[in-house]
Amino acid sequence: MSVSSAQHRSKSRNSFAHRSRPLAMFFSGFLKHPVMVGSIIPSSPMLIDKMLKPVDWASTKLFVEYGPGVGTFCRPVLEKMAPDATLIAIDTNADFVSYLRDEIPDPRFKVVNGSAADVGRIVRDHGFAHADYVLSGLPFSTLPAGIGPRIASETAAILRPGGAFLVYQFSPKVRDFIAPHFKRIDHGFEFWNVPPAQLYWAWKD
Repeated sequence: MSVSSAQHRSKSRNSFAHRSRPLAMFFSGFLKHPVMVGSIIPSSPMLIDKMLKPVDWASTKLFVEYGPGVGTFCRPVLEKMAPDATLIAIDTNADFVSYLRDEIPDPRFKVVNGSAADVGRIVRDHGFAHADYVLSGLPFSTLPAGIGPRIASETAAILRPGGAFLVYQFSPKVRDFIAPHFKRIDHGFEFWNVPPAQLYWAWKD
């Protein structure tokens, strides 16, 4: 075998390992914390595009994500955000937090090992009075008792007027958690995802 062929194979193996690492991390996270990770694989590009479409990026100074996993949404959000905006990602899984800190060295990106139920404190700890948008893929219906309602309440409180809670779920039951706090909730559906997902945009008046 020639040197160039060996180098090509080595690069191919390294490239495959780099691409497969997020999937392995996500699957491992699902096995460790199945009630906190809503799916066995990351969200599809179609779901990401549809979920983020209503966001007014020009007016976004703080975007918050619950349960970022391996950063499937983080990277598209950072690509769309203004240079002076901030993305705070909150996850209870220390493995995901460590992975994201290593993989996304963007100064606008802040990763917090904590609970979405504490979003108000976390946002204030980072020097903000409110968030413009909050994104969540957390499986509300399987969270420990009382956590889902608390997250919905805390999210509504920390959002600015005109901001929105963006939620993608595989069960429509999540609407029961967010409806008490948001009068206007837009609904969509994304078939091209595994599994197909319910999409909600809950707007704060």
